[in-house]
Amino acid sequence: MQFEAASAATSASTPAASKPRAAASGALTAATASAMIDHTLVRAEATRDDVLRLCAEAAHYRFASVCVNASHVSLACAELRNTAVKVTCTIGFPLGATLTDVKVKEAAEVLRLGARELDMVLNVGALCSGDSLFVEADIRAVTELANRYGAPVKVAIETALLNREQKEMACRLAVAAGASFIKTCTGYTSGGATVEDVELIRRIVGTRFGVKASGGVRNAAQMRALATAGANRIGTSAGIAILRELQS
Repeated sequence: MQFEAASAATSASTPAASKPRAAASGALTAATASAMIDHTLVRAEATRDDVLRLCAEAAHYRFASVCVNASHVSLACAELRNTAVKVTCTIGFPLGATLTDVKVKEAAEVLRLGARELDMVLNVGALCSGDSLFVEADIRAVTELANRYGAPVKVAIETALLNREQKEMACRLAVAAGASFIKTCTGYTSGGATVEDVELIRRIVGTRFGVKASGGVRNAAQMRALATAGANRIGTSAGIAILRELQS
């Protein structure tokens, strides 16, 4: 399958409201930054009070979404029901190595509970084994379900674990399988988002798909560099600190 053909087919099947665009050029302001941030809390020790605080912060600062694990989706949806902030849920997190049927079941449950975006982890071991058919099918099983809810799927490819050829293949397979965004990484490996990886991903996917930079994004300078490189969504737990930097 040629990549351009796959891209066109995927774009045509993606709900209009969820079609991401490349990052706009120009200065990064607090307002534009807040609309790009997935305010993230995926620590194992996160408590109910932590999630409530996360949601209150996201509503106050008008972040794009909160990103939480599945067990917190119901609470987050209830807290954010009267706001424009979406709830993003992790799928197959953090390793991506669970069974496809389990990923689909997890996605179905959190979408039923109200999640409106999914951050799915690619099966890195299968990719590194060269099993591209399995990797694409694994992603497609989730995207086909998510499409029925109009929910974009962001596929984390764990850039720190891949060589350049594997990164390119991961992007092409995710796009061919119906993903809306390519996400750099989960933040649970040895590396994080880099300008070089974002530039590479943006060159591969073009302007019709989203690029989410995630992993180690802690300050405004990093976010500005990643946005300039082509990221149009940023996953971070430091969103408030970043906005305060931009406002100062």
